[in-house]
Amino acid sequence: MALTFEVDPAFDPALRDGITTLWADVTNAGGAVGFLPPVTPDEIRPELVKHLSGMVEGRTRLVVGRDEDGVVAATAFLTHNTHRLMRHWIGLYTVMVHPRHQGKGHGRALMVAAADAARAIDGIDAVRLTCRGGTGADRFYASCGYKEVGRVPDAIRVAEDDYRDDVIMLLPLFR
Repeated sequence: MALTFEVDPAFDPALRDGITTLWADVTNAGGAVGFLPPVTPDEIRPELVKHLSGMVEGRTRLVVGRDEDGVVAATAFLTHNTHRLMRHWIGLYTVMVHPRHQGKGHGRALMVAAADAARAIDGIDAVRLTCRGGTGADRFYASCGYKEVGRVPDAIRVAEDDYRDDVIMLLPLFR
């Protein structure tokens, strides 16, 4: 069954808890979303508060996907660039699909919903994201139309002797 996507939903405790649970579940399943396993929703919450602060300030938009039971199953955050010479592109962060929903096309649907949300913002010409090398995420994003535009070798340290590239990808919206 398809997920239902919403941009800028009303934020309440149920949505907060749904996102923190999703984030912890994705991390604990090996997802590269800013934390290393094991992690709990309580450890995630301060990072979510940063996204929420951006939402309150109008700098960040939330795309949320819910399953047929209304449970948060996918998220992505679009964040405006504040640099005056770079306001024509938006950043895409914390792209997640719950492990039980992966492999069903929901990740691709989330990426389409995020790109559509970005296109609806006046003056935005492109979406930029970064991903951890060695996870296959760059291949997934490339299949969604993103192009690799840069790579910082060994920028991410996931363990004392395990370094990964930070892969920078861009999706032009109107070309």
